[in-house]
Amino acid sequence: MPMKGSKVGVLGMVVLGLLLIVEFTSGLSICNMNDDGLTSCKPSVTQPNPVKPSASCCEALSAADLQCLCSYRNSFVLPSLGIDPELALALPTKCNLTSPPNC
Repeated sequence: MPMKGSKVGVLGMVVLGLLLIVEFTSGLSICNMNDDGLTSCKPSVTQPNPVKPSASCCEALSAADLQCLCSYRNSFVLPSLGIDPELALALPTKCNLTSPPNC
């Protein structure tokens, strides 16, 4: 029986991950950042040559729920979208915003 439960758990995680990917790529907002905000920040969080965050990126980030964005810190979602989590975590500081505690 434990095997069946673990398969259900893995399937649940896969479905959740797919839903999050669809949310990221379908033009919906996430953590109060709309598609335009996510798009404007992507060059700053993408390897191999990240750029300084643009004014539009920082503006979008200032309206975002940073604690919510922190919840994606160890998620497979960001790397699957080409986003470097460490670069993403550095964005608030680069935009002169205060990162949430424990992020």
